[in-house]
Amino acid sequence: MDQIEVRNYLPHRYPFLLIDRVLSVEVGKSVVAIKNVSNNEPFFNGHFPNQPIMPGVLIIEALAQAAGVLGFVSQGKRPSDNSMYVLCGVDKARFKRRVVPGDQLELTATLVAVKRNILKFSGEARVNGELAASAELIVAEQPREE
Repeated sequence: MDQIEVRNYLPHRYPFLLIDRVLSVEVGKSVVAIKNVSNNEPFFNGHFPNQPIMPGVLIIEALAQAAGVLGFVSQGKRPSDNSMYVLCGVDKARFKRRVVPGDQLELTATLVAVKRNILKFSGEARVNGELAASAELIVAEQPREE
């Protein structure tokens, strides 16, 4: 999926859309997406001006967005169906290396469990194959209000 198709599966928009491309989706199993980390990201102005580092919470958000794409594809829905996934839990978050401008995050989310409208994922963010962050994510499907 390119950037335009990704926007069909996520309600997020600039500056909060953190997925640039989806490389693969295995329905009901896993997704691999990428985020190109650019020096032009708005958060680098304050985090930190002389030594820019992507905030860990935004790495987790990028993982959650990848999980959201997998959730939508696996459930056969889109935000245009008045449905959205909201992040409602993060467990076992770990950060192993800094993510800086010029890095490309490879985001992998694996579906672990589904109970009614609650989905649990395992996620990893890597840079050049090196683990940058990992977490378990819980998302809930909710009606989208316009």
